Amino acid sequence: MGKFDYLIVGAGLFGATIAYRAKTIGKKCLIIDKRLHIGGNIYTENISGINVHKYGAHIFHTSNKKVWDFVNSFVEFNRYTNAPIANYKGRLYNLPFNMNTFYQMWGVTTPIEAMNIIERQRSGVISEPRNLEEQAISLVGKDIYDILVKGYTEKQWGRKAIELPAFIIKRLPIRFTFDNNYFNDKYQGIPVGGYTNLIAKMLEGTEVRLNTDYFENREYFNSLADKIIFTGEIDKYFDYQFGHLEYRTVSFDTKLLEGVSNYQGNAVINYTDGDTPYTRIIEHKHFEFGQQPDTVISKEYSTEWRPGKEPYYPVNDERNNKLYNKYAVLAKGKPKVIFGGRLAEYKYYDMHQVIEAALTICL
Repeated sequence: MGKFDYLIVGAGLFGATIAYRAKTIGKKCLIIDKRLHIGGNIYTENISGINVHKYGAHIFHTSNKKVWDFVNSFVEFNRYTNAPIANYKGRLYNLPFNMNTFYQMWGVTTPIEAMNIIERQRSGVISEPRNLEEQAISLVGKDIYDILVKGYTEKQWGRKAIELPAFIIKRLPIRFTFDNNYFNDKYQGIPVGGYTNLIAKMLEGTEVRLNTDYFENREYFNSLADKIIFTGEIDKYFDYQFGHLEYRTVSFDTKLLEGVSNYQGNAVINYTDGDTPYTRIIEHKHFEFGQQPDTVISKEYSTEWRPGKEPYYPVNDERNNKLYNKYAVLAKGKPKVIFGGRLAEYKYYDMHQVIEAALTICL
C-alpha cells in the first residue's frame, strides 16, 4: 500500500478538482507538477497589481449550475462578459458575428438585410462542406470569412483553411441581434483575485510538490500511491510508442506599460489579417475592471508544437484522432491510472468541461 491514496500528476484545474473531491471523502493525495506554480494554464501572476493570465485569456462560462456553484464555493466571481473586438487592417468589428458586426461590415440595420446578404454569399457552397473554408462560408458568407475568419484561423492553426477539417468552425457563434456577448451560457465571469487564488483554495490541505517531473522518477512516484490521476500528454505516458500526437502551442510577448492606464480599451482584440504575426493582444486589467495607473499587455503567437515546448490544445484531425485511439486502448489496460484533462484525453476542453469531467470520476 502506498503512502497516499492518490498521486495526481498535474496541478491544473482537473487535478485540483480531483484533489478537493478526494479530500472531502477522507482520501490523502499528493500533487506533483513540473512547473514552478500551481494552476496549469489558468495560472495568473500579479504584476503591478494586475492579475496577468500568463498562458492566455481564460473566461469562465457555463450553463451547468452545479459547476458554477462549485467554483463559487471557493472564490467570488466577477461579472466579466467576454466581448472581443476584431481588428482587420485598422478597421474594428464586434465579435461574435452579430448585428453590430453586420452593420460595421455592410451598413445594414435589420436582421433581414443581413440574412439576405449572407444567404447570397452562401450560394454555390456545397451542402456538405469538405473543409473549414467551405464550412465558414456556408455559415457567414464570403465577406465575413475573408475579413474575420480566414487570416486569424490560418495563423491559429498554422495551416491553410482548405487543409483544416470543417468541424473546427462549428464552434463559431453567429446571431442576428445586437449582442456582443461571445458566450450563450447562463453563467460567466472571472475569479476576483485571479485563477491562482481559485486553485489555491481547492488545494488547501493537500500536499503539493512543484518543480517535480513525474517522468524523471516514474517508478518512485508510482510507488507512493494506490492510484494515479494523470493529466499530462497521454502519448508521453506511453513513451510515444505509436508516435507523437500533434498539438498547437502558444507564446506570449508580455510587457508592463508604465504610466499607460488604458492601452486598447478592451481585454481582447483579435488581429484577423494574415500579415500581422500575432493572433491577438490581451490587456489583462480589463478582466477585472482594473483602475491601476499602469497596464500589462500580451501579444499572443500561435505556433506548431515541438518536443520541449508546452502543448496547449490538440489537433483533432483524422490522423491524430486515430493515433489517440491507439493510446486510449493502452490506457484501458492501466486500471491503476485515471487519465483526465485536455492532454490526457486529447480533447479540446473548456474550463467548465474540465470540471464536469473531474466531478464525474468515480473515486
